[in-house]
Amino acid sequence: MAKLWQKQYSLDSLIEEFTVGRDFELDRELVVADSVGSLAQACMLKSIGILSEQERIGLEGELIAIAKEGEACRFELRREHEDCHTAIENRLTQKLGEPGKKIHTGRSRNDQIATVLRLHARAFLFHLVEAGFYLVSSLLHLAKEHSETPMPGRTHMQAGMPSSVGLWAAAYAEELIGHLALTPPVYDLVDQCPLGSAASYGVPLAIDRELVAKLLGFARVQNNVLYANNARGTTDSWILALAENIGITLSRFAQDVILFSLPELGYFVLPPELCSGSSIMPQKKNPDALELLRAKSSTLSHYAGQVRDIVRCLPSGYNRDVQETKEPYLRASRLSVVCLQVCNLVVSKLQVKKERLRDAFTPEIFAADAAFELVSKGESFREAYRKVGTSLTALDKGDPEKAIRLRTATGTPGNLNLDAGKEQLLVLRKQMDQRRERVERALSALMGFLPKIF
Repeated sequence: MAKLWQKQYSLDSLIEEFTVGRDFELDRELVVADSVGSLAQACMLKSIGILSEQERIGLEGELIAIAKEGEACRFELRREHEDCHTAIENRLTQKLGEPGKKIHTGRSRNDQIATVLRLHARAFLFHLVEAGFYLVSSLLHLAKEHSETPMPGRTHMQAGMPSSVGLWAAAYAEELIGHLALTPPVYDLVDQCPLGSAASYGVPLAIDRELVAKLLGFARVQNNVLYANNARGTTDSWILALAENIGITLSRFAQDVILFSLPELGYFVLPPELCSGSSIMPQKKNPDALELLRAKSSTLSHYAGQVRDIVRCLPSGYNRDVQETKEPYLRASRLSVVCLQVCNLVVSKLQVKKERLRDAFTPEIFAADAAFELVSKGESFREAYRKVGTSLTALDKGDPEKAIRLRTATGTPGNLNLDAGKEQLLVLRKQMDQRRERVERALSALMGFLPKIF
């Protein structure tokens, strides 16, 4: 099979293996997106007279067939293809002849893969928000269910003040909402069509970039053709920064649950179906999934850093270095969604042990409350602090539920104000659903069915 750049020589076998790398394997995940982009390209070429209507129809049928094979993981990619672009064009040429040779008119593999990755990134961001939505909803449900369940509030890992399971769960919910709130602006940066920028400098043909963008459901073309290629890698880094920060939050959540489910504390219990066992210790139920959430958070950070480091010092225009950004992006996109799904499963099945939590309230945890009680009687806080601090042994064990109810300011254990988080979440979901509906309408109209890109 001919390479798209084939001339009167053959590439050294070592150089071929080195330069192709794992592209031919990674691109199995991009076959559907490349078929979608190629069909839009064919429609545009028909509109400017490069293809006849009959040729466009032939390409449409074959590209739809390839997309469906890609969805079923049946489209063949081999090292000699280099990538999915070559494999698809070779297939079109083999099946259709001249139309297959015309499909690449006005584009380069540079803008072709940039477009494919943006199609993939849009689909990924939809799935990321969906998975995040379910996790945040589960956390808010847990917070509501246990809004009055006492839980020691800790600083420096030491018990500090009365708090609640509700406050703890809602804190993670709101933190994740903050991360997910960045999805629409990141999406809008991604939602630009680079196709037609070619190898960074356009082509001397009257191609219709706006038509391609419309057919693919993009909000607009990516205007500057040099920027369209310079953005390879930086686009990935926007997305991976979002995934990385979500991963950091999930890691801290996992660490909390591991600590609070230790038998010595017993605040929470993980059901056995979420725990693996030991090959030597019969009694063990290990929180492996949570431990891996911690580790995979680091993996997500590695992927994000790898992409940033690759593009950091590149000159403008296309450089082959950006080939190495594809794998970390694809791996991170899958991993971040799975991490959210695993975390949601943990939250939905987490068992809260109310009595163990209540028993953890020692007299010292009410020290600050005792100081504030003196303040309410007219003493200065500093004097009240000194009095309580010098007579800690005189403290009595207070009422945890009463201590929670006394905290009435917005966002405190006695006034979690969960509706604010729910409202933010619904607004975010609506924003992304509107974008998703626009894309799905466009792609369904183009392909005759909704292709599964992610």
